[in-house]
Amino acid sequence: FSRTAEGGPGMTRNDSNPASVGRNERERLMRNIVTLCLAALVSLLGACAGIGPGTVNRDRFDYVSSISESWKRQTLLNLLKVRYFDAPVFMDVASVINAYELTGDVSLSGQLAGVGRGDQFVNMGAAGRYSDKPTITYQPLAGDKFTRSLLLPIPIRGILFLLQSGYPADFVLRCCVNSINGLQNAYGGAGRLQAGDTKYREVISAMQESQAAGGMVMRMKTITDKQTAVMFLRPSTDEAVAAPARKIRELLALDESAAEFHITYGSHPENNREIDMLSRSILQILIDLASYFDVPETDRTEGSVYGVQRTHQQQQLFPPLITVRCGPSAPGNAYVSVNYRNHWFWIDDRDIKSKQMFNFTMLLFSLTETGTEQSAPIVTIPAR
Repeated sequence: FSRTAEGGPGMTRNDSNPASVGRNERERLMRNIVTLCLAALVSLLGACAGIGPGTVNRDRFDYVSSISESWKRQTLLNLLKVRYFDAPVFMDVASVINAYELTGDVSLSGQLAGVGRGDQFVNMGAAGRYSDKPTITYQPLAGDKFTRSLLLPIPIRGILFLLQSGYPADFVLRCCVNSINGLQNAYGGAGRLQAGDTKYREVISAMQESQAAGGMVMRMKTITDKQTAVMFLRPSTDEAVAAPARKIRELLALDESAAEFHITYGSHPENNREIDMLSRSILQILIDLASYFDVPETDRTEGSVYGVQRTHQQQQLFPPLITVRCGPSAPGNAYVSVNYRNHWFWIDDRDIKSKQMFNFTMLLFSLTETGTEQSAPIVTIPAR
């Protein structure tokens, strides 16, 4: 049909042209498709631009949890190894590199037929790819670092730092020291089994009492340009402070008139104003702790693990610092568990004392690092 335009007579617009109508419909359909594809492409590019920041919270906590759990299981496994006369092997996580990649492609193809020539259709296609490529580097503890970390005695200043940080004196000295002024600590090593002196238990208990009352202070002091560990027994009229100090002087044969005593590495002091401590190595600590573990009776009978026989008095004077159970399966509430020699060994999550000792053992490795500074594990996560 035709109509006269409002512009005046004789001006007409013909809307009945089928070719014109078909062309307009194709153009409108094409514009909608292009708009949709551009929106999808912009959305995909926006997701690619924001993938990096979004991974920080997830990656940091996930890797912390995984490395922490593997460190705990490795420590428990090596405790079991020394109990079974097997060589402990430690693998440090040196670096973690994680690369993310998110790519996408959007394609458009179509065919628009003319009027009366068949159906009109258009094809759209989209493709995407996501990849997560972690690269973790492990560094075995060997050579000089193995010697420093496992075989060398813990430095006296390291023991001092533990006491200054608030650890009870009886706990630290029971775990990290073999003897004080000749008084012997208990030791569960198969080659050097030591029952322990009653006076050693008494002196470390007196030190803990004096520490809690504020009468015993440990500090580093410079003497002739050399850093020396010093124990100071504060004079006091308060019997709660004075009584433990008297006990310490009596048991260690110290000068009763002196208040300051030098702490050195050794087994026997040169005078009555010196305290000699023979500290343990990490390996000795591991051996002693492992001697209290529960092990299958069949392993004891077959001789694949050494057994330690302790009297009731010895158990009272030097009770286990850590309790590790064994069985065919680990409970679901285990703090840490590991399968070794077809048996499960674990620490109960409700055993606060054993958990404290276990974490303390892992902390001790940092006290043996001397010489070249060791860099911490580096986590590198390029995200693009």
